Amino acid sequence: MEAPDVRTLRGRAFEVALVFLRLGLTSFGGPIAHIGYFRREFVERRRWVDEEHFAQLIALCQFLPGPASSQLGFSIGLLRAGWMGALAAFIGFTLPSALLMFAFAEVGSQLSGPWGQAVIHGLKLVAVVIVAQGVLGMARTLCPDRPRALMAAGAVAVIAFSPSAWTQLWVVVVSAALGPWACRQVMARSGETFSVPYDHRTGTGFLVAYAVFLAMALLATPFLPPLGQIASAFYRTGALVFGGGHVVLPLLKQAVVDPGWITPERFLAGYGAAQAVPGPMFTLSAYLGDELHGGQGGALGAAISLLAIFLPGLLVVSGALPFWRSLAANAQAVRMLAGVNAAVVGLLAFALYDPVWIGAIHGSRDVAIALIGFVGLMAARWPPLLAVAWCVIASLLCALWGA
Repeated sequence: MEAPDVRTLRGRAFEVALVFLRLGLTSFGGPIAHIGYFRREFVERRRWVDEEHFAQLIALCQFLPGPASSQLGFSIGLLRAGWMGALAAFIGFTLPSALLMFAFAEVGSQLSGPWGQAVIHGLKLVAVVIVAQGVLGMARTLCPDRPRALMAAGAVAVIAFSPSAWTQLWVVVVSAALGPWACRQVMARSGETFSVPYDHRTGTGFLVAYAVFLAMALLATPFLPPLGQIASAFYRTGALVFGGGHVVLPLLKQAVVDPGWITPERFLAGYGAAQAVPGPMFTLSAYLGDELHGGQGGALGAAISLLAIFLPGLLVVSGALPFWRSLAANAQAVRMLAGVNAAVVGLLAFALYDPVWIGAIHGSRDVAIALIGFVGLMAARWPPLLAVAWCVIASLLCALWGA
């Protein structure tokens, strides 16, 4: 079959941009909900990919570090319209929520009165509810047996003893090494070959770039200028996140709160606000980049943080696409990933305590508000936006009652 000409690819890329822009404006609910939106749009409605290829793309993106829904959208754009389509998909899906989070950072600094502080506190309570839901859901899926549950518990214990970036990295590395032994019940699956517009050599180049940048982010950060340190911190975070979504929380906390770049209060407020906007969770980085050093990051800090956190996930999925058949069929690789995912549950569970619970819960009223929101999400199937509204309104009412 002949490759489409440049004009056809441009037309398809424009089509991809429009579709993903609409999804970026309307895709509430987090990564799992995004996959549902994508399936309805690209499998059922537009038929850009069939069910089998879509399932394999999901498996690939969940296998790799990075934001799974953004990687999935990027891959669909790539298969539809080449590199122009991949870029169009990423920009369309990411830009709306990034702009909203940047705007919240600009406005949030003005919320200094009692009502503004009540809104900020409500957003912190949102973080408690959402992360608790994430921990429970991931534990059910990723730690369904005793070996993986013990690995998650071990990760909590190690991080509680030494909550540093290097400790988190070593927890992931050791869990990957234990995976083939502890997760022997996890079975490999057959992979799929995708018709990507480049060969294995180019894919290898993307994987090498991912690894080189990660090595620089891990080793060279203290020697870089301020903007380089920011890019390095966010690249490191994006490169080491397995599972996407809420799992980014502990790594981001270590990257921007522990060095004193952002206060814990502003960090949790931004995380809570991220639940109220559509699109990928990683656009929280636009808020954090603006808030750096007491709000001195500005638009440049937001742009650098946003690009740096997404870049590793896009590099690694671009590199892995030509190799997916052999990756998915490799039992050792799949079991290593199962070990990593178990450790990730432990990392997120500790983050639920510090900084989320410590930073948000200050009394019995806060416990009650968070508990009602959690039960609403888990039992009543509230959409996340309703949980956001409940926590913020309840916090405002408590402030009014206290006044």
